[in-house]
Amino acid sequence: MSDTRRMRFDRTNTSKIGRWWWTVDRLNLLALVVLMVIGAVLVTAASPAVAARIGLDEFYFVIRQSVFLFAGAAILFGVSLMTPQDIRRIAVIGLLAMLVLMVLLPVLGMEAKGARRWIYLGGMSLQPSEILKPCFAVVIAWMFAEGRRSVGFPSYRISLALYAIVAGLLIIQPDFGMVVTVSGMFAAQLFLAGVSFLWVIIMIVAGIGGVVGAYHALPHVAKRINDFLDPASGDNYQVGKSLQAFESGGLLGRGPGEGVVKWSIPDSHTDFIFSVASEEFGALVCLAIVLLYGFIILRGFYRVWKESDLFVLLAASGILVQFGIQAVINMGVAVSLLPAKGMTLPFLSYGGSSMLGVALGMGMVLGLTRRRYGELTHLMHRYQPV
Repeated sequence: MSDTRRMRFDRTNTSKIGRWWWTVDRLNLLALVVLMVIGAVLVTAASPAVAARIGLDEFYFVIRQSVFLFAGAAILFGVSLMTPQDIRRIAVIGLLAMLVLMVLLPVLGMEAKGARRWIYLGGMSLQPSEILKPCFAVVIAWMFAEGRRSVGFPSYRISLALYAIVAGLLIIQPDFGMVVTVSGMFAAQLFLAGVSFLWVIIMIVAGIGGVVGAYHALPHVAKRINDFLDPASGDNYQVGKSLQAFESGGLLGRGPGEGVVKWSIPDSHTDFIFSVASEEFGALVCLAIVLLYGFIILRGFYRVWKESDLFVLLAASGILVQFGIQAVINMGVAVSLLPAKGMTLPFLSYGGSSMLGVALGMGMVLGLTRRRYGELTHLMHRYQPV
């Protein structure tokens, strides 16, 4: 192939980047890039107030988030170039590595707000569960697909054992919100894998039982649920301030940098960044953000339903369910529709572990839902110049 042909960015370009461009879901890629840009703007708006309040440089969080953003973009792009087989390999390695770190958390982890979810690695803190989520989804999908392909393979027993280990390690931290996210993803994958309706009923009962058990066994869970059901009974300071932000912003917002609630919400750059978006940019921008999340998820499922490969279908679906649950929980807490839970808003909230974990997951979705080689060959022949 001539150098001229290599430089052409059309369907005749057979370089790795050229093949990626014409097989990846470009609409979802664009939506994810827009979401990351919005996140950079919101962290710039929300974090200086937090930095000033705790005695840091005004742009401390902005600079760090910029580094996380570029790292996340590189991971998103790099993983989307991979084949399903390569994605499966890095998922297995990632799951094993994060499980080891989560086992070490009770001993070596950093304690913050009564939980041990972070560990220092190479001079920076890492939340292993954020990286574990997409890897777990891919490995579970592999187990189910292998069970369908190989008669006698104990896919359900292996998957249930892995889920029990992950859920147990998350409860030890404790991180009940992450348990809910992982459980929702696992239940969705079980359903898509074709379990009987009896198993669906068992999952629902088990979910209800898990919530009741957590309410009675974990005091912080009980407190948050009680505060949600009876706001006057406990400390709902951040949620109350969040609602004030929505009321203050109205439809069009007070203007960039003009918000005042961020000066009084401790987690305005992380858990309550949606509130900052509402106050400074208005309810219409918040609605656009909700629609953007909805588009990414529905577009992802649209691509997934065209797949004949069970592994690809289950893996991508699991990650998309994770992505949606996390977004719903964060925004639901911000508008007081759900009990308070410290969970970041994907690609918008400040946080390195969250950014890297979500970028890894959505990079996997883009890589898994690329058109297969046969479709590319058809396009190459169709557009081959005479």
